Amino acid sequence: MTDLLLLTKAFVLGVVEGLTEFLPISSTGHLIIVGDLLKYTDASSKVFEIVIQFAAILAVCWFYRVRLVQIALGFWKPGADRRLALNVAVAFIPAAVLGLAFHSVIKAYLFNPLTVAAALIGGGLVILWIERRPRTASVSSLDSLTWREALKVGFAQALALFPGVSRAGATILGGMVFGLSRQTATELSFFLAIPTMAAATVLDVYKARDILSWNDAPVFAVGFVASFLFAMLAIKGLLRFIARHDFKVFAWYRIAFGLLVLLTAATGVVDWTG
Repeated sequence: MTDLLLLTKAFVLGVVEGLTEFLPISSTGHLIIVGDLLKYTDASSKVFEIVIQFAAILAVCWFYRVRLVQIALGFWKPGADRRLALNVAVAFIPAAVLGLAFHSVIKAYLFNPLTVAAALIGGGLVILWIERRPRTASVSSLDSLTWREALKVGFAQALALFPGVSRAGATILGGMVFGLSRQTATELSFFLAIPTMAAATVLDVYKARDILSWNDAPVFAVGFVASFLFAMLAIKGLLRFIARHDFKVFAWYRIAFGLLVLLTAATGVVDWTG
């Protein structure tokens, strides 16, 4: 029988993944910090993170299912659907190449709460700087996006290989810097999440193939369902939020959370090296 405490940890981490994956606050960073706090950092936890990340991918696929089917059917003829698919593919390239080259090194040396805390603070300051800069959106929809702009967003996304930066934050804020409207940058971030997260999931599953076990199925199922449901809520909530607000609230949250982690580490309240 699966331990109730372990199922509770799975639910909490599933909620964390679902709520943070598509917000500019770093899902990976939150999973590292919360996982460390819950003392769920063994080998099976790494596979668990893959499972709940896959659930978040399915959530965005389900949310955009009509458009994705439209793109798949329209890909075979010239038009907006093919152009969007190719632009997403172009934007995916930088993170794919750099991630494949540095994946193991990054996971070995940077996946810890203290580096995440520093990245959260730094990313928050960058968001505040971007939001205060005057800018004019030259790309108001995904249909008017060019491959050059997509590639620039792709390089911005590659910054999120550093845990704590936030893939969503890098793509959305990077897109805004490169002339995309807030709405367009957010939607591009959602579509770009599909190949990026799918590729990361496949790579992680391959690397963790020797420790996959059916005994973990109940724990994985709880985390999967929680991640899927809360990712759907986060996607809908973010689209409503950006219609009326900027991202400064996320910046201050990142800074406060990062400082809290560093403060608890400095005072010894939490041992983040365990």
